[in-house]
Amino acid sequence: MSHLYYNNQWHSAQRGLEDLLAIEKPKEPVKPEKDKVAAFQKVATMYVKYIQIFRSLEECYDQITHPQKRRLVRHVLDGTIGRILELKGEMVGLELLEYQYFDDILTDMKLTPSDIEIPIPRYFIMENYRELKEREKILGSVLAKMGPAETEVKEDIDMTTEEAIKLIQIHERARQGRLRAKLMKGIRAQEEREREAQLRGPPKLSRDEAATRIQKVWKGFSQRKRIVDMRNEEMLFLGMVPPPLPKSQKHSVIGQSKKIEDKRRLAQEQYEKDYQEALISIKERLIEAEGPDMKEQMQDQIRQWFIEVRDATGKFPDYPDEDAGGSAAIFKQREEPDPNEDNDGGKKKKGKKGKKGKEKGKKGKKGKKGKKGKGEEEEEGFQLAPSNFIPTISEGSSNYVDVWMGRSEAHNFQQRHDSELIKARKRVEIEAEIRIRVDELMREELKNLKLAIEKDKGKGKKGGKKGKKGKKGKKGKGKKKKGEKDLTPDRTIESLYEELAGEGVVMKCPKYHLSDYIGDFSYLATTLRQMPVDPNNTDKNAEKIEPMPSLADIKRVVTEHCILPLGSQAAHEKAPHIKSVMITGPRLFYVLSVQWKSLILKHGGHVTDGFDMSSLAKVSDGYTPGHMITAITQVLTERRIQQLRKRPLTTAEFIPFLAKIDPIYREEEEAYKAWFNKTPLGKKRAKAIKEAMGEDDGGGGKKGKGKGKGKGKKKKK
Repeated sequence: MSHLYYNNQWHSAQRGLEDLLAIEKPKEPVKPEKDKVAAFQKVATMYVKYIQIFRSLEECYDQITHPQKRRLVRHVLDGTIGRILELKGEMVGLELLEYQYFDDILTDMKLTPSDIEIPIPRYFIMENYRELKEREKILGSVLAKMGPAETEVKEDIDMTTEEAIKLIQIHERARQGRLRAKLMKGIRAQEEREREAQLRGPPKLSRDEAATRIQKVWKGFSQRKRIVDMRNEEMLFLGMVPPPLPKSQKHSVIGQSKKIEDKRRLAQEQYEKDYQEALISIKERLIEAEGPDMKEQMQDQIRQWFIEVRDATGKFPDYPDEDAGGSAAIFKQREEPDPNEDNDGGKKKKGKKGKKGKEKGKKGKKGKKGKKGKGEEEEEGFQLAPSNFIPTISEGSSNYVDVWMGRSEAHNFQQRHDSELIKARKRVEIEAEIRIRVDELMREELKNLKLAIEKDKGKGKKGGKKGKKGKKGKKGKGKKKKGEKDLTPDRTIESLYEELAGEGVVMKCPKYHLSDYIGDFSYLATTLRQMPVDPNNTDKNAEKIEPMPSLADIKRVVTEHCILPLGSQAAHEKAPHIKSVMITGPRLFYVLSVQWKSLILKHGGHVTDGFDMSSLAKVSDGYTPGHMITAITQVLTERRIQQLRKRPLTTAEFIPFLAKIDPIYREEEEAYKAWFNKTPLGKKRAKAIKEAMGEDDGGGGKKGKGKGKGKGKKKKK
């Protein structure tokens, strides 16, 4: 993709954020939503929109090469991640379930399930790649020093050395006997074939007959092959079979796009180096060119302030401390107008009266609120909690509008850094650095001026200055107390790793990707939740079906609770903290045929058209993906993989291994549901359902009382 494509994608994401910010920060206060279903729909719709924006921003951050744009995109991206986690918490609080279903919202918004899939941001690993590799090296060296881990024997079998040797000999002699019998069987078959050939004698065929027979066999084979190819082409044209995978990923469209993405990432690294060098060089040039003028201008302004204060008060002022901002505090005071200083004295009184009136108004409002305290039930309802990430997103959006929205980049075709933006940023830094030096000089100059005046008057004020120094010392001591203690002094990272590895806290784990966890979306979950468990029960308050989550739902929950908070430092600091996660349950809803095919291909197998996938899926109902992997690894041995070209896989090969594994039965699933109802969240959900059913019954009774007289008379008649 081009620079223009990603820039346009970034602009569209920012427009979407502006629309969401208008909802998040309304001009007028929004009334609480009493209907939980409507509240959930509102939050879920915002959640889906934030995910769409997150996907766009994540792709932009991964591929945009402009270093200054990437910083702003990253700032907004972290805020978006945090807001997604906050909305997830709101939805859990509304439904009292860890997983939610969005099939009805996707239908309304005309989206597909892949549009709201939460990808793992690629910068989680790429920006920490060197650090992660360094940790792996340290852990590897520590584990190498410790030696191989001692494996605990699960079962102790009482057996002497002689008995063990005898058992090995029995199995070895049996193996040799089987091989010898197989060899003798082959020899006997060969002798039998030779004997039959001698009895038949040599074949009597002329050259023409032999050629005709060869042609017949070859033409039959070639024609059958041509028919199979024609049938496959027709099925592919009709869309009945998927297109074949390219033999080489390098020359495919996906391979080419990955190459371009890698080139853009290399350009990012180079442009980032150039940007860091430009920060130093531009700052040095600005110091040389504009530094002296800045210094002289500041000194003139401070001297002017000395004179103005002396003329107004009759003495020179005290110079502000560094903690108060130094000379920056002087100019801040001069820029801010004093509201009390007004030429018209009557306006002062009016202002005071106005303030008093406002205070009275506030008190009156508080009193009214106090009176309404008893009737707060009428104002009860759901309202979004204050967000920790909306200010971050709002700041990034305003920065985008101020700097990048209408900026012309016709001169920056390669999307390198913008020198003018660096100059504007470095001028502020240089001004702060020069101000510190100027403050030191002007403090000394003010001290000399005061000493000169004191000499003229014959008075000294050295004691007072000492007192001030003492106060500064006290402040410094107070700050030292707030310092954090180092809990591991004089310890290297290797020693800490060695200790943690020895205790089993840190261990080397196999690498897996969340994309390896294949699962589909729940397409009818919302519809099922509106249907009663008993189809014959027409009561509105009847118990509804609670569908089991799919693998895609579990992937989403793992991403939201485990990966995003740990991968983004900004989200980890401000988002709701989740200290621990337990993944449990009997089984999930998944498409078995898709699972079988993907797992077989992953383990080196090949699925032909003759493989009865539907029958295998029906037979394996109740088995988990872990059970499937166990069966596949036992079937697809190295020898079996080598035989696939001659002997394709069949469904019957997996049945014996599945039969050895106990599936998950309906009773276990019901037991899990009963256990879930005893968890804290399950208890809250059960209580909320009972309260809702009680309110519905009570509401119906009240309505009946309101209309009861007329209906009662009709019944009596």
